[in-house]
This record gives sequence, C-alpha cells and structure tokens, in this order.
Amino acid sequence: MNKASNFFALISSLQPIVIFLLIATGAAWYLTVLQSQIMGNMVGTMRMTLASYVLMWTLMMAAMMLPSITPLATRYNRMIISYKLIGSLSFAAGYLVVWALTGILAFFSAWLTERILILESSVQVFIAAAIFSACGFYQFSPMKNACLKVCRAPFSLLLKYASWRGPFRHFRVGLHHGVFCFGCCFFLMVLMFVFGVMNIAAMMVLTIVIAVEKHTAKEKILSRTVGIVCFIFAIAVFLIPGIAPGLTSSLNIMK
Repeated sequence: MNKASNFFALISSLQPIVIFLLIATGAAWYLTVLQSQIMGNMVGTMRMTLASYVLMWTLMMAAMMLPSITPLATRYNRMIISYKLIGSLSFAAGYLVVWALTGILAFFSAWLTERILILESSVQVFIAAAIFSACGFYQFSPMKNACLKVCRAPFSLLLKYASWRGPFRHFRVGLHHGVFCFGCCFFLMVLMFVFGVMNIAAMMVLTIVIAVEKHTAKEKILSRTVGIVCFIFAIAVFLIPGIAPGLTSSLNIMK
C-alpha cells in the first residue's frame, strides 16, 4: 500500500509537460516497434510515399529525441506564466517540426540507399566505412561541440527566450532549440541508414547515447568516445560487413 501511495505521489508531483512527454515517448516507441515488426529492418523507401515515410520518421524521432529534451522542457515550463500546458505543448510541437522536416532528407537518403544496394558488395562496404568515418570526424568537430554546449546548458538561451513575445513564441522556441539539437545529432541519425532504419536495437543505443551526451558533465569525453567507436566500426566493416546491415546484408534481399 505504501509503495502504491508513493508511486501516485511521485506521479502527482510531476509537471504536466513531463507526463505528456513520457506518454508521447511511450506511444512513439510502441508504434515504432509495431511498425518494425511489420516491415522488418527496413531497406530503402520500401515503396512508401513521401508523406507516409515522413510520418514514420517523425514517430521514430519522437521516440528517440523527446526523452533528451525533458529537462529543458521542465525548465522552460517554469518560465511560462500563463497557459503553461498549452505553451509547453507548443514548444514540443515546434521541436518535432524540425525533426519532421528532416524526414524529407531521410526519404531521399533512403532512396539513395536503394541505389547503393544494387552496387558491388565491395563498394557498399566502402560507403558504409565512409559514413562511419564521417560520423567519427563530426563527433570531434567544433560544430558538434558548439551545438552540444547549447543543448546541454541552454541557460543563456532560456534568458533570450524569456524576452520573446507573440502568440507563437513557444512554438518558435521549440523550432530554435530543435535546430541546435539537429546540429548535435544529425550524423548519429545518418547511422540509422547504415544499421537499418527500423533497427530497434540501434535506435535504443543511439537514444541512450544522445540523452547521456546532452546531460553528462563529461560530454566531450562521451562524444569523442563515440567518435572513436565510429572509427573502429569503419575499420571493422571491411572484416565484418554484417555490422552495417542497412547497406550490405540487404544485398541478397534485393536480388
């Protein structure tokens, strides 16, 4: 009985925006897992239309990215004077719009993946290694560090946001922060095309990496560790092509 009362006390102490983000994240994960069971480790566009692909991608991004913005959303919610829930939902919507727009890029990346899958296996491996290497270099780049610094400690931005006015200011804040978040994570998302877009295990690992990277005091160490791991994968894929199933193991399926 005490455990149950403690649980309900914890739930009641949470801000509404946190509860919303937890529910939205859970729903997005459920729908994404359900989709992966139907489609398997998705290869290319799977003949999906642009609209349906963007919807699928947005669900994936909601599952992977919403947990990482919960601390910021909580802080921002405290700054909203009136209509807190509506303002926070507008913030979350603006944030997701950024990732929904990346679904257009993802669709054409998936189309490009289909072109790669008809190439010689040695070329596929080389492309996979090049993507791993590019992600590794980006983890060490000044742009990655700058965007990560904003995402990890956005206090100066929160002060800036406090001066914004207008009926769509919360939505604009979500858009603005989403751009920095995209700068932090877009190369990690590119890895999804290497591992397979609907690879749930890869999604879970990247979700944890993104969340920890944004909120650990040793963010540079973690980022560079991930970069080194990418370099190791870039070498290992020549020996074990199966570690890049999105670009290599699918060849037999296509034939």
